[in-house]
Amino acid sequence: MKISLKSKKIKNGKLSLFLEFYKGHYIDKNGINKYDRDFEYLKLYPLQDPSTSDEKRKNKETYELAEKILSIRKAEFYQGKFKLRNDKKGKITFMDYYKRLKEERFEAKANYGNWDAAQKHIEKYCPPHKQLKDIDIEFVKGFKTYLNNKAKTKSDTPLSQNSKYTYFNKFKAALREAYTENFLGENVLRSVKGFEQGESTREYLTYSELQALTKAECKYPMLKNAFIFSCLTGLRWSDIDKLRWSEVRDEDTGSRVIFRQKKTDGLEYLYVSEQSRKLLGKRTNESDRVFRGLKYGAVYNTEILRWCMKAGITKHITFHSARHTNAVLLLENGADIYTVSKRLGHREIRTTEIYTKIIDEKMKEAANLIPELNLEIY
Repeated sequence: MKISLKSKKIKNGKLSLFLEFYKGHYIDKNGINKYDRDFEYLKLYPLQDPSTSDEKRKNKETYELAEKILSIRKAEFYQGKFKLRNDKKGKITFMDYYKRLKEERFEAKANYGNWDAAQKHIEKYCPPHKQLKDIDIEFVKGFKTYLNNKAKTKSDTPLSQNSKYTYFNKFKAALREAYTENFLGENVLRSVKGFEQGESTREYLTYSELQALTKAECKYPMLKNAFIFSCLTGLRWSDIDKLRWSEVRDEDTGSRVIFRQKKTDGLEYLYVSEQSRKLLGKRTNESDRVFRGLKYGAVYNTEILRWCMKAGITKHITFHSARHTNAVLLLENGADIYTVSKRLGHREIRTTEIYTKIIDEKMKEAANLIPELNLEIY
């Protein structure tokens, strides 16, 4: 049998790599010569024509991984043919295996960014030639210690609790899958506890603060309109920034935005209020950006803070705070949590449930249950 690495063109300018197991040929019942072949698709997708140095580097890594898988399959064939003991499966390096899983997430659009961010820390901790068969519980504990004590952000600060939680989870997910696929001889995660997820503060504006903000002067009118539009609709910066007029539909029953979320790639149909639509201004060419001139950077981030100070707001407000504001205002004004979850484009309702802590009316009532004391306050 001949085992070869092959490729075929797919959409988005990529190739799909696969192995061909050629077993010869035969004559079928109709007298036609047929090839006897099996295929294994590797779920590796290099670019057909990489142009940047980063694309070329990633292509090289992808092909190197494919060649290593090819070598493993050839070894497995000869082990079976000559009845050799199969002890080579775990000899793939952990980093090669992790990269393969990461690329699968890219094609499935499933949390690729977190897998990529975690990889940068795993590479700093894990020796490049560390093989799956050599991974043990101490290695797993060591990575947890590294995240806790040594790992730093790009700004050279310690990782946040949520970053530790996320990166260690990706690390564990790779090892869990390796164990399932029999690359690992034991479950090295069985006695290692992960990080607790931290609960981050979600800064938002109250209705009165938002009203004050609408009256205050902002140096950049486009930024002001985009921010308030986000407060009223819940759209993320990334979706507002790329919004085109072709995605804005003015219909008999009202206006809505039909767009594909940049973060999740989910197609959304979002009705917007009349005042929200007015913030978009006059329609131009269908291919034009709605908020032309909007840019992400330190200048606009600083202006949001200045704008808030002019409105008498001392909270640390970012553009993402507008999304939090939308969620809180909807819940405070009677929207059910399922509707809010759908409008925000959350995949899981538990993500939306975090906002219920902010507007918990029962907790507000409990604060005033104890009768007032006859108390002199100095």
